[in-house]
Amino acid sequence: MEIWRKLLNRMIRAARMDSSLYEEMETDEDAAGHAVMIALLAGVATGIGTGRAGLTGGAGLLWLLWGLLSGFFASLVGWFAWVLLTYLSGTTFLRGPEKTSMAELTRTLGFANSPGVLRILLFIPMIGWFVIILTGIWTLVAGVIAVRQTLDYTSGKAAATCILGWLVYMAILCLVYVWLPSPFKMLSI
Repeated sequence: MEIWRKLLNRMIRAARMDSSLYEEMETDEDAAGHAVMIALLAGVATGIGTGRAGLTGGAGLLWLLWGLLSGFFASLVGWFAWVLLTYLSGTTFLRGPEKTSMAELTRTLGFANSPGVLRILLFIPMIGWFVIILTGIWTLVAGVIAVRQTLDYTSGKAAATCILGWLVYMAILCLVYVWLPSPFKMLSI
């Protein structure tokens, strides 16, 4: 139980954009499991929210399964793309004085993904898209703080480092909802 309490406390601090948390995560190698757990929780929440959206829209259990799988994988693949592109950008094009590793960015951006657990609310008609936009922007701002603390950048340089990967992350999430046969087409917007 203590490990879950510690994880929840860290997720709340990350969502509140507590810069000291991101400093801790940069060096705390034991936090890697928590960072990956947050990415998985955000993926599960996205999957549940998407799957429930199909049921709310009047679709059958097949839509529930489709939503669970597509939402989960879109969230995980998008987050990983964000981490990878941010790492590549931060260590090549916009390289600063601070060296970093992929593990450090994985930890800090994993915690920045904490608002993604709210995507469990995607099934609520009329606000599903708002939840995607809200959690997306919230995650980006938390990610900028995470990168700023990890790479010792200014906020502007951290934002420039984060934005490409974040756009890919959001595009992958939206692809599931717009382009593919998605439960969201059944909901009122």
